[in-house]
Amino acid sequence: MSPSGTGCLGAGSTVRTRIALVYGGVFLVLGALLLLVVNLLVRAGTDGEKEAIVARAGEVAVVEAYRIGDDVGRAANEQMLMWSCLALLVIACGAVVVGWWTAGRVLRPVHEMTARARRLSERDLGGRLAVRGPDDELKELGDTIDALLGRLETAFDSQRRFIANASHELRTPLATQRAALQVGLDEDCEVRRILLDTNRHSERLLDGLLLLARGERGLAEREDVPFAEVVAEEYEDVAVAGDGVVRGSRVLLRQLVRNLVANAVAHNVPGGTVDVRVHGGAPTVVLTVVNTGPVVPPDEVESLFEPFRRGAGRDRTGPGAGLGLSIVRSIATAHGGTATAVARGAGEGGGLVVTVTLPAAVTRRS
Repeated sequence: MSPSGTGCLGAGSTVRTRIALVYGGVFLVLGALLLLVVNLLVRAGTDGEKEAIVARAGEVAVVEAYRIGDDVGRAANEQMLMWSCLALLVIACGAVVVGWWTAGRVLRPVHEMTARARRLSERDLGGRLAVRGPDDELKELGDTIDALLGRLETAFDSQRRFIANASHELRTPLATQRAALQVGLDEDCEVRRILLDTNRHSERLLDGLLLLARGERGLAEREDVPFAEVVAEEYEDVAVAGDGVVRGSRVLLRQLVRNLVANAVAHNVPGGTVDVRVHGGAPTVVLTVVNTGPVVPPDEVESLFEPFRRGAGRDRTGPGAGLGLSIVRSIATAHGGTATAVARGAGEGGGLVVTVTLPAAVTRRS
């Protein structure tokens, strides 16, 4: 097998199938070698017996004895070879079956650990595999995964506390600073305007960072959200096809749409257009936002999803924080979806085609 463990059978084959086939293949090769040795020994022994029989025959019967000996030896060898090959194939198939059963018994604890680990989620990291049994390699693997889950639980708890504390500790001084500027300086003061703009930029940056962190740590609660309705709340001219429902956070999905539309408007050209479409239906719900704007080189499109990356003509003193598309992708990923973008050419008006694909909620029949 290859180092990746898939071998020539492909990535779709299971470990149990590979073990069974390897077990049968090894048996077939060793059995073939055994039959080859047996047949060679039998052939040598038959030739020796034939010579002894011919030696006891008279001079007249020597030729006939040789002919009969050859015919008998050839028939015996053919019959032995045929039945030996047939028996080898039957036993090899039996070896595959035995290998399948043995592999299932050996891998059963691994399947149980996989099922338990799959049931664990971010909000239930307190659970453990708790593998029982002899102190072997499988139990060592289970204990290692439990230790990893413990470290992840500690890390997630620390992250939640940090986000909550940062939200409180950073918002309060910014709000106090804004109030002091509004009260302490005259409205006509240029410094007042600059400081208030800087303050608002810091607040937007803080909100974006906290939202980005919230999206990347997953969803604590989920509900069925009519996605087209959420999009229509943020953009009235949306074109809707189908009625897609997404299972997730309505607040985060609304923020996804808000950031995507705001990004399309902010990175547009005077007199440009923004086209928003939602296509709902199993198995996915697709949101597409197309805008005109500066032509973006195709090799730079993916970098726009990185934090603090701005489009052409935007700098750090502008109204944006450079987190719009980062937040969009983070929220989409938290819902099990994807966010991609394709640059439009100059002949199409420039800009981007941003597509968000989310898994549709499974309708449960009563």
